[in-house]
Amino acid sequence: MRRRNRRRIFLFSGMLAVIFSFIVTTGCAFVNISLYRRAQPLEEKVIEGEGPGKVLLMDISGVLRYEEKERLGSFKEPINIVARIKEELDKAAKDSEVKAVVLRINSPGGTVSASDLLHHELEQFKRQRKVKMVACFLGLATSGGYYVATAADHIVAQPTSLTGSIGTIAFKFNVQGLMDKVGVEEETIKSGDKKDIWSPFRPATTEERKILQELIEDYQLEFLKVVRAGRRELTEDDLAILSDGRVFTGTQALKLNLVDELGYLSDAVEWARKAAGVPQAKVVAYHRPGTYVDNIYSLSQGEVWGWMERIQQGAVLADGPTPQFMYLWTP
Repeated sequence: MRRRNRRRIFLFSGMLAVIFSFIVTTGCAFVNISLYRRAQPLEEKVIEGEGPGKVLLMDISGVLRYEEKERLGSFKEPINIVARIKEELDKAAKDSEVKAVVLRINSPGGTVSASDLLHHELEQFKRQRKVKMVACFLGLATSGGYYVATAADHIVAQPTSLTGSIGTIAFKFNVQGLMDKVGVEEETIKSGDKKDIWSPFRPATTEERKILQELIEDYQLEFLKVVRAGRRELTEDDLAILSDGRVFTGTQALKLNLVDELGYLSDAVEWARKAAGVPQAKVVAYHRPGTYVDNIYSLSQGEVWGWMERIQQGAVLADGPTPQFMYLWTP
């Protein structure tokens, strides 16, 4: 048996030598082929209706992040929801037939910066194109998901959807105890005593917690400012209830003026058609070639990573020692 295995190894080595010799003597060259599938330009898909006019259906799903993260075990290009939404808005801006936009939201929120960028781009598009915009909550539109929705003129929520969680949170793992157990020490040389603030290798000091809490409060004020601007019906009593970060069902959200009506995606589409004055408008979505779009519930991109999958992979909770400031609901 051993002699047979040795013979196989010898034959395999010989074959490799012959192949290498052939490449060298014949001048063959290796071709570097990327296994990642490059993103193709967006294409328009008519979902329903015959026109005139168009209602653009946009999908805002999963954890909202600006940073591009590779999906483990996937050959697709990294995901960047901010860049995708910007690409869709730019395409829509060039199409005079687009009269209204429906935001289909199913997100627990995400980073402060990504949520703010998405909100900014949507607001800017509305100002430039003077189109009507409606948001529809499918299951989940909490924290940064709600932050983005306030850019809309009208919000529809399913009775069973969850929204709210208006607030800011920061994550950090303290691994000092684990390092002590395995006998690993961390050494840091710094120019100032706050240079390594929020380090995962030691507990935060009282002063550091105060500094970070001030940052959190500043982000919270910005969140409430955006909510006030987008939801003028909210009273101070409503805001007092919202500011503790709790979540609400769609029915509760309606009573608190967080949303305008209870309904479904089809109701949001009909509102958009009527508000834009195009009752027979086509409903269209942008998608990549090769992705499947059949109805208003189909994912428009086929490349959104589910938010639970992102959290399970640790992509949200910790990307490194730096603090992650999030408009995110994390039950």
